[in-house]
Amino acid sequence: MIRLILAIWALAVIVVGQAQAHDLRPAYLALTETAPDAYAVFWKVPAMGERRLAIAPQLPRSAIESTPREGVFLADAYVERWAVRAPAGLTGDTIAIDGLAESRTDVLVRIERLNGEVSTVRLTPAAPSFEVPAAAGWQQVAVAYLWLGVEHILLGVDHLIFVLALIMLVRGWKRIALTITAFTLAHSITLGAATLGYLDVPGPPVEALIALSIALVAVEIVNAERGRQSLASRFPWLIAFAFGLLHGLGFAGALSDVGLPAHAIPAALLFFNLGVELGQLLFVAVAMALFAILHRISVAFPGPRAYWSQAWLRFAGAYCIGGIASFWLIERIYSGFWA
Repeated sequence: MIRLILAIWALAVIVVGQAQAHDLRPAYLALTETAPDAYAVFWKVPAMGERRLAIAPQLPRSAIESTPREGVFLADAYVERWAVRAPAGLTGDTIAIDGLAESRTDVLVRIERLNGEVSTVRLTPAAPSFEVPAAAGWQQVAVAYLWLGVEHILLGVDHLIFVLALIMLVRGWKRIALTITAFTLAHSITLGAATLGYLDVPGPPVEALIALSIALVAVEIVNAERGRQSLASRFPWLIAFAFGLLHGLGFAGALSDVGLPAHAIPAALLFFNLGVELGQLLFVAVAMALFAILHRISVAFPGPRAYWSQAWLRFAGAYCIGGIASFWLIERIYSGFWA
């Protein structure tokens, strides 16, 4: 059994580690009107090293480039800036993303006019273009940021694994609900505070501490299975709240990449947070359903050597989660502080 656990652990570290490395975050296109019919263009696309995602914005032909493009590779993205003039304006014209239909990511497009009006649209592989509207209300912003929040949590492997670890640590529906609620409340607090500028914490330490929080919960799962009582097993909601404050800073970092529309900051922040919660609840429901199925199997086929027994699955899951988190911790410390 030990050999099998080690084999699963090694495979999980490789697969999930690569999934984290290739996490396809949404791209971002911003057009800001700086003078009548003159726009500053900002384009940000996910990248690894000097390899970027093969997508590019296609502006209307009436938008003529007035300055050369300047691009630079950052840690995990390629950023490009230039300016265009559109004598007839952009309203009614089509903006598209070349290559988006063949990709697995989305693009958030934001157009800000001189009068402060902002249009926010989410483009997907199924809908890679849109017609620029005359104006946009908060409803459009709400829809775009709701889906952005859902996608962020479902693509954020580290956040999902932390939630999975909490579910494995806690026994009973009521305690699970209390623990998840504490996690939600905590990351909502720091998400709002950091996004609105009340907190300013560097990204690398936060990402490293998030990985450490996952590893610590994995250790507590093993201790609980061995009958060792600790603060985490007695008061899991307290641990979930404390670590949730860290995860909220991670969510804020993702939201800061695309920014908030000045005319609808409350709506964008609220619906991004609701999107995160919606995705999180979907994941919890699926995980709990799978645990219920595995429990039925363990009851139908009892025996200490059964590979599907509850105790074995918790041990194997805890070691896999701990191994993955340790891998992320070392990787993030190296890339964030020494690379």
